Parts: sequence; structure tokens; C-alpha cells
Amino acid sequence: MSLPDAIDGGKPSNPDRPTTWISPMNRKLYDSSVTFEEYLHYAKRTRAEEEAEQHIPQGGILQQVFRRSSVTSEAPGTFHHTGVSPEEGSPGEKTEKEAAAAPDADKDGNQPRRRSILSRHSLITEQEWRNAARALRTATWGAGFYLITTDILGPYGVGFALGTLGWGPGIALYTVFAFMAGYSGYLLWQVYLGLDSYEFPLRNYGDLAYRTMGNGARYVVNFLQSVQLLLICGQVIIQNGQGISQTSRFRLCYAVCIIIFVIAGFLMGQVRTLRNFGIFSMIAVGFNLMVIFISMGVMAHSPPNYSISVLGSAGSAVDPASITPDAKGNYPPIKHYGGMPDSSNFVGAINGLMSGVFAYGGAQIFVEIMAEMKRPWDFIKAMWLAQFFIYSVYLIYGCYVYHFQGQYSYTISYMGLSVYGFQAACDMMVVISGLIAAGLYGNIGIKVLYNQVLQEIFNAPPLTSKSGKWLFGSIVPVYWSIAFVVAAAIPDYFGFVSVIAAFCIVQFSYSFPPIIHLAYTMQKNAIRGGEGFDETTGETRRNDHGIKRLFRGFFADKWYINVWHIIHAGGALATAGLGAYAAVEGMIEAFKIPQVNAFTCTSPLNLNA
Repeated sequence: MSLPDAIDGGKPSNPDRPTTWISPMNRKLYDSSVTFEEYLHYAKRTRAEEEAEQHIPQGGILQQVFRRSSVTSEAPGTFHHTGVSPEEGSPGEKTEKEAAAAPDADKDGNQPRRRSILSRHSLITEQEWRNAARALRTATWGAGFYLITTDILGPYGVGFALGTLGWGPGIALYTVFAFMAGYSGYLLWQVYLGLDSYEFPLRNYGDLAYRTMGNGARYVVNFLQSVQLLLICGQVIIQNGQGISQTSRFRLCYAVCIIIFVIAGFLMGQVRTLRNFGIFSMIAVGFNLMVIFISMGVMAHSPPNYSISVLGSAGSAVDPASITPDAKGNYPPIKHYGGMPDSSNFVGAINGLMSGVFAYGGAQIFVEIMAEMKRPWDFIKAMWLAQFFIYSVYLIYGCYVYHFQGQYSYTISYMGLSVYGFQAACDMMVVISGLIAAGLYGNIGIKVLYNQVLQEIFNAPPLTSKSGKWLFGSIVPVYWSIAFVVAAAIPDYFGFVSVIAAFCIVQFSYSFPPIIHLAYTMQKNAIRGGEGFDETTGETRRNDHGIKRLFRGFFADKWYINVWHIIHAGGALATAGLGAYAAVEGMIEAFKIPQVNAFTCTSPLNLNA
């Protein structure tokens, strides 16, 4: 029973009425006849089975991430973000052999019902089907920690954000955002444990919205997730197109710089399984760390890159006079602000705030990570450790950048280096890590599109089939081409990050979690004694329905937490609204500069053009 079903009444509540019991494995993927109580029933059983399973030592993080799969299960650390069946070592291979070797009997001694697996055309029993679902859950909390931390696109905008906010507000807001992002992960974790089961596995963020609020919510979440992934892919293209043009000292046409990166993305996008991104992700993390250390060393011994400060520094956002040279060409000295640099510059401060929000945008893949964990209750440990690690790295590096560059802190910190050799080295390393990041997000984005649109609506072949693989490969250049058009049309990196943060990241990290948790809590707490799902008849017993039932669930237990979640969601939505306004205003100002149009050869970083 999703929220709309709770209002409408859902299934009949008469337990004595004859019914035809339908096995969970014979249900459609999104079957509206499955009630909220049925999800709860099977989730409780799954959690009990997970608790009873014997713990098996699983080695270190590197072994968990890179160990290849056997025929019977996926390797720890292999994450399928969109719920697409794995392409190697799939449970279908296991169950075919088990079905042929030892078909089980039910408790009455009768042969269990079987069904056909479309991708394998084999017959399996219900127990084998449950075992197949269990076989996908092999990742440990260590692998979860690794993926969450490698989901960072780089802390290169933190110094800029501190410059627009000042020391006090900047550090405070980054701290609050880090804690609230962790709290949102905690809320998603609670709902996941309450609704996920072997019978009805949760695979993505949209599934959480569907089971708590219905199909409409699922469509909204899936749409925004697809938009966010596409925009992040475009954002990486902007960042690295500028990096290539800067490295070439603007001798290479800017549009060509972007096209070079996009063509490389065509090739990287042909990697279908996220497992194969494992080694690439390790390389990306290594390059990002090298860029951080190199830029820190150079900033300590050289001045900022004054010439580009007008294009995207903290000073250009909040106080242009602070970066304007005098008649002799001397730039103002570096300065810092304890509080807001200019309380009247609302747009600049909010855009800096959105850069902070962008730092904690990993919540959109939390459900996908939990879906692959053998012990999903351990996710909370991985998530809090990862959030603390991300917070520490971002804030230490950001404070360092702001200390040495002050109001000249650039939106992409390493581009603010004045020594060309080190600047070019950082640009090229980030191009490589950025290509991997864009490939990863493009992979997830294409799978969301494939799974939620092409397969569900247009009956496209499964990705595990030969035709599905060919179709996936043909979509890659189309997807990247769209990202290219977005990147070429909106090369203002600072404004583009604000747009992504305001319209998408705020929702997944701060707005949706309390809303989903509230919908879950209201329906769960509304269940009285004698109500619930009866597995023997397939009936859901419910004595009332409608708004009255939801109000009872709201006030049944710890109502003040529900009130807090309403305030939490309202505050997040208000922040998103302010961010959207500031982002749009900032983009309007950016497009007043003629060279902003990246369909020409003029780089937005080339002031001498």
C-alpha cells in the first residue's frame, strides 16, 4: 500500500473472502496490487534470515572491490546502480544448475510452482528464486565505504565556496550539510530495511518512492535522477574542456577541446558493467589526490592566477572591486573574511552555498549500494565513516586554498595556479579522472534510462542479451552528444554547478529522504493489532483507510520526529528554491559575456581573445 493506496483503501480488508494467492516471484516488477503491509511482511522475514546467517570473513577492501565473481555470485563491491541484472555470474546461471540438480519440494511434499526466466528460458523453484536474489547481496560495508568515497568528483570548489561565504559561515554550513547528508542517509537506510526483501528487492531510489508514495513519486524521482546524471556528465565535460583549452594555451579551438573529451567518452561509455569501472575508479582517486597535493604545494609558493580571477573567483562573485587591478596593473592583496564578504550580494552567497551542497551529492546512489550488501544494516557504518572522510578532505583542502588565495580562489582550484607547468599537469590528470567519472555517471544514467523507459515502456531486450548490449552501445554516443550540447551551451562552470545542486542534488540529499521516511512512518504506525498481511491467503487486513488512517499513523509514535521531518523537508525545498533563483540570475550574468558561447573557438578562460 503506497500513500495513494492508503487514502483510497487499497485491497479489500475482508480476510474471509476467497482469494487467489500469487507468489511474489510471479508479480510484475511494479505491481500496484502489492500492499505496503506485504512489503513489510517479507522485509521482516528477510532481515531475520540475514541476522541468522553465519558471518564469513571477506578480506580487505581491495579484495572486496576487485575480486572477480564466481559462477554462483557477484564479487563483493560489484554494484548495479539501476537494478539491471548482472551481466556476468548472474543468479540465472546458478539457479539453472540447481534446478536441474535438486528441485525442492514444498512443506506439503508437493512439487513447487515454477516459472520461466525470460533471459535464460529455464524453470526454477521459488526457493531457488529467493536464493538467486540472495546471491546478488555479497558486498561488505568496506566495499560500500569505498564506493561512497570514490563518488566524489573532487573538492576543487570548496575554496571558492568559503570565499563567497567567509570563514565562519562557510565552515559552519559545510559542517551542517555534512551532518544532514549523513542524517538523510540514515533515514534512507531505515526505510530500506523496512521495505526490502528477497521477494521484493529494492534496487534504486525510485523504488523507495514507489513503495511509500506510488507510481507518480517514482516517475518524479527517476526523471530527476536521470536529469542529474546527465547534467553531472555535462558538468565534467565543461570542467575538462576548459582544462584542455587551458593546457593548450588556447591554441586549440575550445569547441574542439570539448569534442575531444566527448569522443573519449564514447569509448569509455562502452563499458557496460560497473565492475569494470573498479580499477578505473582507483586510478581516478589516485589522480585526484595528486592534484590536491600538487596544488597545495604550488599555492604555498606562488601567487594566484590573477588573470582569470574575473571569470570565476570568489571575488568576482561577491565583490568585483576586490580583484580589479589599479591603474598600474597591480592587483589588490589577498584578503579573507570572517563573516559574509558582502551581505548585500545575495546571489553570490547562495551560489557559494550551492557549491557546498554539491559536495554531498552521493545520496542518490545509497539505495543502489545497500541493494548489493550482504548485511545492509552495516551500511550505516560505511556511510557515516565515508561522510566523515569526505567532510575532512573537503574542508581541509578548501581552507588551505582559501588561506593562500583568498578572494582569488577559483571555482576550479587547480586552474587558479599561476605556474603553467603545474597547472597543465593538474589539468591533464583531472582530464583522465574526469573521463572516468563522466563514464561512470554516464553508465548509470544510461542504465536508468534503459531500465525505466526503454524496457518498461518500449519492451526493449534485457541488457544481458546480445541485442540489449548492442542497443546499449548505440545509446552511448547519443547520450554523450546530448551532454555535449548542454556543456557547449552552458560553459559557465560556476553557474552550472549551482543549477545541478539546486534542482537535483538538494532533492536527493536533503528533500526526498525526510519525505519518504515520513510517508513510510505514517503507514507503518497506522497498522493496528489484527491488521497486516496474511501470507496464507494473500489478503491484507485493514480496518480503515483514508486520511483518518494517515493522521493516526502520524501521531501514533514519536509524532515530534514527524514534525521535524516536515520542517527538514520544507527547509531543504526552500534552500533549493533560493539556489535555483541564484543559479538562474548567475547564468543570466554569465551569458552577458560574449565569449561564453562555446560553440565558437573562443575559450571562456581566454581573456585576450
